Amino acid sequence: MRERVYRIEAVVLRRSSFGEADRMLTLYTPMGKRRVIAKGARKTISRLAGHIELFTHAQLMLATGRSLDVVTQSSVIHDYTQLRGDLNRIGSAYYVAELVDRLTEEGDENSRLFQLLVAALGALDSTERVDLAVRWFELHLLDALGYRPQLTNCVVCAAPLTEVADRFSPLSGGVLCPNCVSSDRSALPMSLGTFKLLRYLQSQAIDSVDRMTLTATLRDEAEHLLRTAIRCILERDLKSVVFLDEVRHG
Repeated sequence: MRERVYRIEAVVLRRSSFGEADRMLTLYTPMGKRRVIAKGARKTISRLAGHIELFTHAQLMLATGRSLDVVTQSSVIHDYTQLRGDLNRIGSAYYVAELVDRLTEEGDENSRLFQLLVAALGALDSTERVDLAVRWFELHLLDALGYRPQLTNCVVCAAPLTEVADRFSPLSGGVLCPNCVSSDRSALPMSLGTFKLLRYLQSQAIDSVDRMTLTATLRDEAEHLLRTAIRCILERDLKSVVFLDEVRHG
């Protein structure tokens, strides 16, 4: 049985007004996603207000409630100050948070995904290669949730992939070898550079993005392939994609 009052580490994915002065928060924690109430958080005198901003990584004290638990205390671990001062960074953070929110169910424990989320927000706060940090997160998020894109063996026949492989199938969940291209006529073209980039990011820690210098064409292609794969899983587009595209392309 859970304690009446307990402490938990969390990232704020989403928040909304609740009642006259409260906030409803969607959190991601090592124990999975959960919704909680921060009572009085919309009041100007609230001690919680500055500690439950979107994307904040915090240590929370929660009291068990009848339907939703209640935040009683919060202390910030990381507030990601630089992230909040740049539209591209904050747009990417919205996208990362929406990905986690849409691809997870409440209460499904996934401590690995929590650590990936914290790592991604830290990178978005510091790296100059923001888009590559997002690509890294997409690949590792999909892996942590059981949707790992197949980039080493053909997703249809399991034959080892070589550099001649040039089709990515979002529907099948990975790269097709030349013999299996006909299995998905809608498979997307993929350059060798993008193939190598995706394989590299899938196997590396997030700080590897700081050492990479890539053409805009290659980065755009990687983004297109992974966004299409995610769209196939969700069967919808994410709202944050529109905002992010407007920020980047005006």
